[in-house]
Amino acid sequence: MSDPFPTIAQLHAAYADGLSPKQTVADVYRRIAGIDDPGIFIALVPEDAARTAAEALPPFDPAVYPLWGIPFAVKDNIDVAGIPTTAACPAFAYTPPETAFAVRKLLDAGAILIGKTNLDQFATGLVGVRSPYPIPRNAIDARYVPGGSSSGSAVAVSHGLVTFALGTDTAGSGRVPAGLNNIVGLKPSLGSVSTSGVAPACRTLDTISVFAGTVADADCAFRVMAGFDAKDAYSRSLPIAAQPGALPPGLCIGVPDSNSRRFGGDALSENAFDATLEILASATKGQVPETIDMTPMFDVATLLYTGPWVAERYQAIRQFIEATPEQMHPTTRTTISGATRMSAADAFAGIYKLAELRRAADAIWSQIDVLVVPTYPRPRTVVDLEADPIAPNSELGTYTNFVNLLDLCALAVPGTSRADGFPSGVTLIAPRGKDGLLAAIGARLHPLTQKRLGVSRTPVPAARNNLPRALPGEIELAVVGAHLSGMPLNHELAGRGARFLRACDTQPDYKLYALAGGPPARPGLLRVADGTGSRIATEVWAISAEGLGELMAGVPAPLGIGTTRLSDGTSPKGFIVEAEGLVGAKDVSDFGGWRNYIANLAGR
Repeated sequence: MSDPFPTIAQLHAAYADGLSPKQTVADVYRRIAGIDDPGIFIALVPEDAARTAAEALPPFDPAVYPLWGIPFAVKDNIDVAGIPTTAACPAFAYTPPETAFAVRKLLDAGAILIGKTNLDQFATGLVGVRSPYPIPRNAIDARYVPGGSSSGSAVAVSHGLVTFALGTDTAGSGRVPAGLNNIVGLKPSLGSVSTSGVAPACRTLDTISVFAGTVADADCAFRVMAGFDAKDAYSRSLPIAAQPGALPPGLCIGVPDSNSRRFGGDALSENAFDATLEILASATKGQVPETIDMTPMFDVATLLYTGPWVAERYQAIRQFIEATPEQMHPTTRTTISGATRMSAADAFAGIYKLAELRRAADAIWSQIDVLVVPTYPRPRTVVDLEADPIAPNSELGTYTNFVNLLDLCALAVPGTSRADGFPSGVTLIAPRGKDGLLAAIGARLHPLTQKRLGVSRTPVPAARNNLPRALPGEIELAVVGAHLSGMPLNHELAGRGARFLRACDTQPDYKLYALAGGPPARPGLLRVADGTGSRIATEVWAISAEGLGELMAGVPAPLGIGTTRLSDGTSPKGFIVEAEGLVGAKDVSDFGGWRNYIANLAGR
């Protein structure tokens, strides 16, 4: 079992008490030598250079430098200036003059680079054994594959060699290795993290991913990297929550129905998944899950390697594969060379098919907010892959291959271990931009399913139960009507990057009215004399000043934004109504909130 796991919180507490980042660097290289797995790193930063980087850090200020003194690693298909990028193919290697956009943001936030990690060649595979370098050993049990393509990054984190590591994820490469090594794997919304400086696999589907011991650490690294990059043609300005918030009321979770449960006949994995679902119910206040027919998603998944998207992998290395195919790993070459059997017409046929399947899959999100699936059906052994290098790889992608094709975000979290002790993770999936919601759920689930981070001695930190509050640059906004979670106008908050903080009643100084006019029915919240009103249910959301300004510009009279007084002692901004707007209005205060009133109208 490895040394204590170096989480961001633990390192920053130690730095505040006087620990030197140079000592952290020395500890990292000592642990790397102690693990003695030559397959983890393709290139290590010389220890002297890492120590020099630690010495060059500005004064300790984690508010300004959220990753100050934090050791990390980078998958070796992501550029770091002066260090060769190999993509696990020595003949392909080049030395980049610039560091990838996302990596530069991490370094600027104070992170210390330790090295570049091994991978399935050209990021093609989910097994971690398609490399000409030594194969990383699964951190839990060396008989099993480490998972790919981001194998080295996941194993490094599981051992606590680094606090977090970057992978990439096109088909599950940021999730499957996390599940197989008992750590967290964050696959962001496409375009939220720049891929400038990433050797592409499928450029339209690629994203940088994050491996970490905790959801909080993965989320922190993600928030540092996230942002628009004009040099990346696929970068998007997406509203990303500043940090995970509380779980909104009425959260609806979906799980695979009986026909969508695929475990390859492995009862140990199936039982572990069921045990995790029971724990998830308690973590999300007992929400009864909806069973989901995942057939459209499985149909999408088949397109990734049997459809024209394999041609994207060919295009990414076209000059190399056509000139020197013998330099490639045999399985990688066979997989990517399948593109030569496809035509431009096949590409359009695939695009049309995906559009049809996406429409069917989109209907699922009208039923649920989050889908919870096994990260992989069952673990596969190295011997399995030696006997058949293709089928076990495909099986591992059962619950991952469709995610990027459908423009979803995902978070792999350790679940309850199997009865034999091997990890069996789950993955939370949601529409793009819901990264913060997944982190909020994952942060609650992880401490309930596992005791230790990776293979270290460090306990999984308990979920924080502090009153969720807005961060600097955010404004707290109380909503009472159609902007409530699950209501028709909630998208106006979510679309501006707002995040749910908490549900709370007002002080008993308010009246709630259903205003005249409509449809749709509109609420009005009016402050009245102390003690003469009612407690009205609200939700408090955190929103940027810019987002609030945009929202206010669309608020029609007689509604406006004022200050509300809530029973938890806070006074956020909130929707209020002018007195003149009460002409013809109906007092619905006795319902205690707009949601109850609307349910009454619907006869529920």
